[in-house]
Amino acid sequence: MAECGASGGGSSGDTLVKSITLPPDEVFRNLENAKRFAIDIGGSLTKLAYYSTVQHKVAKVRSFDHSGKDTEQDHEPPYEVSVQEEITARLHFVKFENTYIEACLDFIRDHLVNTETKVLLATGGGAYKFKDLIEEKLQLTVDKEDVMTCLIKGCNFVLKNIPNEAFAYQKDAEPEFRFQTNHANIFPYLLVNVGSGVSIVKVETEDQFEWIGGSSIGGGTFWGLGALLTKTKKFDELLHLASKGQHANVDMLVQDIYGGAHQTLGLSGNLIASSFGKSATADREFSKEDMAKSLLHMISNDIGQLACLYARLHGLDRVYFGGFFIRGHPVTMHTITYSINFFSKGEVQALFLRHEGYLGAIGAFLKGAEQDNPNQYSWGENYAGSSGLMSTSPELCLTQRARSGTFDLLEMDRLERPLVNLPLLLDPSSYVPDTVDLTDDALARKYWLTCFEEALDGVVKRAVASQPESVDAAERARKFRQKYWSKLQTLRHQPFAYGTLTVRSLLDTREHCLNEFSFPDPYSKVKQKENGIALRCFQCVVRALDALGWEERQLALAKGLLAGNVFDWGAKAVSDVLESDPQFGFEEAKRKLQERPWLVDSYSKWLQRLKGPPHKCALIFADNSGIDLILGVFPFVRELLLRGTEVILACNSGPALNDVTYSESLIVAERIAAMDPIIHSALQEERLLLVQTGSSSPCLDLSRLDKGLAVLVRERGADLVVIEGMGRAVHTNYHAALCCESLKLAVVKNAWLAERLGGPLFSVIFKYEVPAE
Repeated sequence: MAECGASGGGSSGDTLVKSITLPPDEVFRNLENAKRFAIDIGGSLTKLAYYSTVQHKVAKVRSFDHSGKDTEQDHEPPYEVSVQEEITARLHFVKFENTYIEACLDFIRDHLVNTETKVLLATGGGAYKFKDLIEEKLQLTVDKEDVMTCLIKGCNFVLKNIPNEAFAYQKDAEPEFRFQTNHANIFPYLLVNVGSGVSIVKVETEDQFEWIGGSSIGGGTFWGLGALLTKTKKFDELLHLASKGQHANVDMLVQDIYGGAHQTLGLSGNLIASSFGKSATADREFSKEDMAKSLLHMISNDIGQLACLYARLHGLDRVYFGGFFIRGHPVTMHTITYSINFFSKGEVQALFLRHEGYLGAIGAFLKGAEQDNPNQYSWGENYAGSSGLMSTSPELCLTQRARSGTFDLLEMDRLERPLVNLPLLLDPSSYVPDTVDLTDDALARKYWLTCFEEALDGVVKRAVASQPESVDAAERARKFRQKYWSKLQTLRHQPFAYGTLTVRSLLDTREHCLNEFSFPDPYSKVKQKENGIALRCFQCVVRALDALGWEERQLALAKGLLAGNVFDWGAKAVSDVLESDPQFGFEEAKRKLQERPWLVDSYSKWLQRLKGPPHKCALIFADNSGIDLILGVFPFVRELLLRGTEVILACNSGPALNDVTYSESLIVAERIAAMDPIIHSALQEERLLLVQTGSSSPCLDLSRLDKGLAVLVRERGADLVVIEGMGRAVHTNYHAALCCESLKLAVVKNAWLAERLGGPLFSVIFKYEVPAE
């Protein structure tokens, strides 16, 4: 990753933070705009949290005044595009070793400019130890916060805001990390925090939790006994010894006591009957590695059994583990998982958190920011600025790589509007947006990573071309390329670094990296031009449709939707055609389509449904700008309106590839309304409503949609959902189950994917689904 491998400017990056090889100004990013701080200081690691404002470029569109002009003959663009500066909020979390706390505090002090607070909220045992040092260095008053309250607040925050935050660990499985789908309701759950001892907390609501038990046998026990047994004083070294040991050399197993008779008892011969049982009778020395492994098993098994008993006692089936003892260490996670499964007979699930090391810092920050009500917003992980699970660079030494699961950087962007589930999901708790899990499918993973690598130079070229007046566009594009390439290489070696790896996450990471280097909308000029061309063709297309008989018109509308969907600059097969043949248009796209019967063909069933009563309200998720939206979607919308169906047209809140944005759709709709009385009256009477999805992705996650859209869907009683495009209807939501009728439409513009689905390039997906009674 770039986070691990970038070379620093001067020696400060080498001496500042051992676990981060970036220069300090790239570690403590946007520090000059930091407004508020919190800190969690543990026994060996410090976690700093701060809120800052980030200035970045956004593409804005503004309509020209076309009054009195003949829009068909008007060849100027339908709107103007400008790039403006916008300020957004970001949370930064940085983890470093306590050894370097003084150097880090010096750097922070020297770069603090705009901080609004004179108080630093602190949690963790080290908050007491380092209080005077922090107050002296930063000239801030340290306000100590309750450790458990901060942990709970932090845990609630990551479970609500970071998809794939929680995972189950399965040793020797492929993949070993199984990420969990975020539930709309995360409560109740059990949090087992394993620090020096063990604290077990039942969490019932955002503010209601109860300490229900614990144990003095925890991480401190492992560390203390381990030091006595092995003379190894460092916790990480002790874990490293354990990872190389064989516990059966020290532990007495069931088969050691019962021999072959263990099978009659229904027990596995490999079960530990007595931890360190062989050491009492064996007349030999035991290796440090074997003793460390035996000790780790003993402590972990005890913690797992205790957690399982409390979970069963309180009727809970989800147990989250955190604390410095866990730290993403595979042997620890495996032993706890095995223990929970064994004692609960699989009814209780042991879960771990990608960002468990940051819970206290996040919670302390939230406590200090309560007047800003941070929970009213949704937040999203910024992949461009975050490290990943087990993200240590392959080039680094083995001892650093052994520090599995530690996180160096985490960034969270505040989203402008809260995100919620689509109310029409049949079962939100089981909804999984993505069709293929690339973490699981090695062949698909290899293909798509290569595909994104090969497309990278084209994206760089497009980014530079989108800002012809900028003197530093080429340099920023080079940095974008370097960062995204590094992310792809990390994902080749550690596909689980940011949760479940999917085509959606690869696309989203690319968008985050483009934004990071101020390329907010590389396709803005392309979309502007294509929208202008398509608008000039709209009336001609509509006249041709109106001249057809009813049944013929329905097929033409379906083919128009599909042909429009061909115009996807994100698909190499299409971008190659569009760049080599500027005359390629709507009719040419229709001829590209697969002949019926299509690869997935429910059209006859759909046609039969259209002969019945009209739908009350259709929710349509649009895909591409230009021909797709204007000549494909809008004629289809017009037909639904004529049938008496209200329409909610949902478009991306922010740009991604050549997908239409909400602000662009408003201008396009205004222009179409000036040409078409049906669209005009529907907009006037609010039978056609344009809304934003809350997303800036080429794909679609129906569990994270703009709250305003969800409210509108409920109010209007939407009974038909139309999802179009390869990203929204194939890469995501192909298997999404809804509680109303749905149409999933796409043209498969990738030869590898088409072959995998069993069809040729430009195969058609026309999937009409009716929920079971």
